[in-house]
Formats: sequence, structure tokens, C-alpha cells
Amino acid sequence: MEAYTGFAQVYDTFMDNVPYEEWADYYKEILREHGIMDGIVLDLGCGTGSMTELLAEQGYDMIGVDNSEEMLDLAMEKRAASGQDILYLLQDMRKFELYGTVRAVISACDSVNYLTEPGDLVKVFSLVNNYLDPGGLFLFDFNTEYKYRELLGDTTIAENREECSFIWENYYDLQERINEYDLTIFVREGELYRKFEETHFQRGYTVSEVADALREAGLELVALYDDFTREEPGEDSARVCVVARECRKCCEVSR
Repeated sequence: MEAYTGFAQVYDTFMDNVPYEEWADYYKEILREHGIMDGIVLDLGCGTGSMTELLAEQGYDMIGVDNSEEMLDLAMEKRAASGQDILYLLQDMRKFELYGTVRAVISACDSVNYLTEPGDLVKVFSLVNNYLDPGGLFLFDFNTEYKYRELLGDTTIAENREECSFIWENYYDLQERINEYDLTIFVREGELYRKFEETHFQRGYTVSEVADALREAGLELVALYDDFTREEPGEDSARVCVVARECRKCCEVSR
């Protein structure tokens, strides 16, 4: 789970192709379809706060949780610039704690793939269920096992910018289903570049594994969508979006 130290400095630069605004609109549409127009929403694995800021602009009271101090430093810089009232918490998603329940939890940009042990997936989903209001929603996306096996595994990606550059080497273990990212980052400091190296690990999950983990955690699977669309995922889906709902407290309240 230790990641995003040196890379945090250049994360937003190299993620400028991610359509955060479209993703935020997508989440807002689903939240409102289920009657969640306002209230407290948790962004789990919030990173530098790009999605957190956008949902705060939509009128939600946002909490952001991440285990990278460097990423949260950048998120708090954005908060200072925007003036949004966002609470950021430095916590491991496997054991996060909140002061009360929330109307919804989101987790974007394949954050759950950093849970490399299947038991941790259930642990996090159970915590989400615990902190959701009765009938609250859990919206997240994950990279599929297909993506790591067929698209990312054993590839090298490099990008060069004026102020920074990186080399991203992928190694996918078919048996363990773990993708190792070896990142080499160069950040310009005056006339020289500072070199950072770090390694990330993500696990490839199947749709059935995610569905089973949700069920074990007591959450109800509402819908599965292919990569921020409303289409059903297929065998060659690289990213799947999940809509799940808290149901235990909801059932208790109705008794």
C-alpha cells in the first residue's frame, strides 16, 4: 500500500488525460438517480483531490481519505485555492475510521486494485458498508484481470514533459495475478533533474470476485457498467464501474 511518494509531485501532470469532469458527472447522475442530491460523501483513495473537488462543487459535503501524505498535501493545496470545505484524512483504506455515517462512498481510478489480498477487498467493503447510511450507495471502478493480462502486462510506457518525465515498466504475474509497476521519475529542479524510483502493486480482479466480496461484506450489487458507460461489461472490458448499496441497516430500519 506504500506508494505515490516521489510520483505525487507529478501525478496531476501525467493524469491530465483522465476525464475527471466526465467521471464526476457520471457519479453525480447515478447518485441523483438514487435520491442522493446532497449530504456527506466519502472519496476513498482520493489522491490529490481532483474528484473530491469536483463533487464538492456539485454541492456534496466531501471527505477525502488517502494513505499518501504527499498526495494529500497536494489535495489540501487545491482546497486552499478553491475554498471548498473538504475534510481530508490520512488513513489506510483497509482500516479507515469516520466520525459518523455518510450518504455515499466513491472510489475512483482503480484504487481498489491496490488491495492485493482478496481478504482486504472484503475488509474494505465491510468498512464501507458500516459507514454508509441505510440504503447508501458505494460507487467505484476497478481494472479487470483482462486489462493486466492482455493490455498492461509486460509493457513499458514512457512520457517526457518539459518539467518532468517518467518510465513506467509493467510486469504481470499470471499465477498471482499481481501487476508490478516500476516507476522511474525525473523532476526538473533548476538546470538539473531529480530522480525518483518507486514500485506499485495492483491485483487483477474478475467481476465475479468483486461481486462475491460485496456480498460477503453485506452490500447489495445494484449494477455493473463498462468503463463509465451504461453498457454491460464484457469479457474484454478493461475497467468496470460498480454500483452497490447498503442493505443491512436499511432492512433493520424497515422492520
